Amino acid sequence: MGQLLAEGCARLVSLGGSARLDAEVLLAHALRLPRSMLIADGERRAEPDAASGFLALIARRLAGEPVAYLTGAREFWSLSLTVSPAVLIPRPETELVVERSLALLPQASSGSAAPRVLDLGTGSGAIALALATTRPGWSLTATDCSTEALAVARINAAQLGLSRVEFLPGDWFEPLAGRRFELICSNPPYVAADDAALAALRFEPATALTPGRSGLEALEQLITAAPGHLTSGGWLVLEHGSDQSRAVAAALVAAGYARVRCHRDLAGLDRVTEAQWRH
Repeated sequence: MGQLLAEGCARLVSLGGSARLDAEVLLAHALRLPRSMLIADGERRAEPDAASGFLALIARRLAGEPVAYLTGAREFWSLSLTVSPAVLIPRPETELVVERSLALLPQASSGSAAPRVLDLGTGSGAIALALATTRPGWSLTATDCSTEALAVARINAAQLGLSRVEFLPGDWFEPLAGRRFELICSNPPYVAADDAALAALRFEPATALTPGRSGLEALEQLITAAPGHLTSGGWLVLEHGSDQSRAVAAALVAAGYARVRCHRDLAGLDRVTEAQWRH
């Protein structure tokens, strides 16, 4: 296995610092072994079919295909999630949406009503399932306009034993007429249509990445529509681009929200803005 791993690393050398990690993850996946076994049993010979499968994965990775799609899995909030090209690959910075949502709603006391929480554009279900795992008493609903994405989210919920999370098909608030929530959160598409970064993201669903020319279209839509589905005192938590915090804050203030605050991710970049609806 050691020689095969070295060959994979050599082929991926153009990827820079991620070459070794990517090769290890892909080899472990091809051999159906934990990564630790690659070192502990490095002299073991791989079966020919597994070796050829690994080299095929290396070729796809070299062409730019993300490791998460090649293995069909991604970790988020210490949960192993199934992913496919139908969903955006969950990123570590999105965990900040989970952190802020947990901070804004205290744990329900015994006998009190369960907080109602909505995840818009759930994709793989990452945010909703992370919240459901951490706060078993919350009532969680998640929507997505993609039936393929919802299928992935439901698979993840089933694998995690979280059958109580409600998944609804529809565009943003479309399937939620008359319903209100104590907290609404979302990681909507926010990359501008002409952003050069989209080239590196070409394997991921475009509708989950960019909403239009400015990148603010979906954020502005959610800010405008959310008051119709928030309780008085309810919170809106939005992920956005690092250069969009001022525009998002201005839109929230103009729409009548209070307590508008932006939080930075682990890289020190503006990433999540929250606001309270008091009307």
